[in-house]
Amino acid sequence: MTDASPQPRHPVLRRLPLIVIVTIAIVGAFTLRDYLSFAALSEHREALIAYRDAHFLLAVLGFIAAYIAIVALSLPGGTMATLTGGFLFGVFPGVAFNVFGAGTGAVLIFLAARWGLGERLAARMEGSEGIVKTIKDGIDENQWSVLFLIRLVPIVPFFLANLIPAMVDVPLRKFAVSTYLGIIPAGLVFTSIGAGLGEVFARGASPDLGIIFEPQILLPILGLSVLAALPVALKFIKKGSII
Repeated sequence: MTDASPQPRHPVLRRLPLIVIVTIAIVGAFTLRDYLSFAALSEHREALIAYRDAHFLLAVLGFIAAYIAIVALSLPGGTMATLTGGFLFGVFPGVAFNVFGAGTGAVLIFLAARWGLGERLAARMEGSEGIVKTIKDGIDENQWSVLFLIRLVPIVPFFLANLIPAMVDVPLRKFAVSTYLGIIPAGLVFTSIGAGLGEVFARGASPDLGIIFEPQILLPILGLSVLAALPVALKFIKKGSII
């Protein structure tokens, strides 16, 4: 009788998607930075607008595909992509295109990381002891809150927010829902900045990305972060423990 059980994937094949992403990200950091910049958008803005007006559907599909590739391959230019979405398509529907592109790219890199490292790393963390196991258990018990927190708090890099959940075996459904919803606030802010780039170009100035730290913008985002953290805080209070 032959053993019909599936053979384990070779370690190199299992990690191949992640290896490809890291390689492209390193190469892109040195070769694409000048092409995914504010100066490049300013230089080509008339051609982009003309193409959008002549081929709107193709412009939308091409923009979303490019945004997905930027995020999934961890290329530089995520913020510029969001600004471009606002510049080309306005706040609405630009924010929808930005959120879909960024969210889908995040899901793809999450899947690549989990397929390459996440399952084995999560199993090792589960079998470990001490602080590593405490962190793993804390995330497992409060997945929704933690996932929304890492999306809403501006200090968490987007790349890390895609990788950390994969390393602790977060379900794809939870990751996707928290990602698409959690990036809306910041996405709306940067899309609105992009929608006003026409005036910025006319003045020969650069966009003020620091606006996200203005009180009228930052405080609502921090308020959402507090709401996301509230269930975790209540659990710690009930247990009488503080991590």
